[in-house]
Amino acid sequence: MKEEINQTRMELLKIRQKIAMAKKGHGLLKKKRDALIIELFKVLKTARNMRKELNEMLKKAYGLLYYSISELSEEEVYAFSSAIKNDYSLNTQTKNIMGLKLLLFNFSIKNVEKPKHISVLLNETSNLYIKILEYLIKTAEIENVVKKLLKEIEKTKRRVNALEYNIIPKLENDEKLIRQKLEELERQSFVSLKAIKRVLTKEETIEEKA
Repeated sequence: MKEEINQTRMELLKIRQKIAMAKKGHGLLKKKRDALIIELFKVLKTARNMRKELNEMLKKAYGLLYYSISELSEEEVYAFSSAIKNDYSLNTQTKNIMGLKLLLFNFSIKNVEKPKHISVLLNETSNLYIKILEYLIKTAEIENVVKKLLKEIEKTKRRVNALEYNIIPKLENDEKLIRQKLEELERQSFVSLKAIKRVLTKEETIEEKA
């Protein structure tokens, strides 16, 4: 059922205010969308580079682990890895991009204690796996940011399109209809006044002749 519009000057002013607000909101949302897209491209570049580096590190780590087991034995490698002790820190912070809050991690492993008699190869392998763990945390963070940015961009695009193709055109059409109706009423009122004036003039003329 179509909503009836009050065809009054007050309603015309209200609709014009709504149009102004809608256009302002549309402009702000477009700026937000563009800023999010720019940020997405930056993050995507970082994500691709980190994923590439992570894959290279994993490939190297698997090779080192294989050679470590060949040099020692699986049991000895497991014993050394079990004896390694470390301390880690994980802090979080938020980054605000055009109202979108992104969770960032600051993860690091420190104070690593290793067995005194550890082979050079096994030591290199353990160092690489520690670095891989840090990269995994950072990669997970970056990929989560990408997902959130994509979701927010899509949401913002829907709102921009709704304003651009639905809400603003409807308001402008309502404004046009009310304006046309008021102009029509003004013309009718003008014609009526002229008719009344003619009648009054005619009556005055008759009275003068009488």
